[in-house]
Amino acid sequence: MKAKELRQMSAVELKSKLQELRKEMMKQNAQIATGTSVKSPGQVKQTKKTIAKILTIVHSKKIEPVKVTKKETEE
Repeated sequence: MKAKELRQMSAVELKSKLQELRKEMMKQNAQIATGTSVKSPGQVKQTKKTIAKILTIVHSKKIEPVKVTKKETEE
C-alpha cells in the first residue's frame, strides 16, 4: 500500500489495517518457523514495510497539531 493512500485513511481505519497486517505477519512468521514454504517470500518484506508506514503516519498525525514555529512564538 502506498503512503499517499494510507494518509487519506482515518485513524480508525489505520488502526484496523495495522491489526490486520500484524495478524498476517504472525501467520507468515509461523510458516517460516515451522519450515513450510511461504506463498510469497517478498510478501513478508512488504508487510513489514507497510506496518512501518502506518506507524509513521499515526505518529506524525499525533504530533502535527502540536507543531509551533519559532516565528509564531515570538509574535
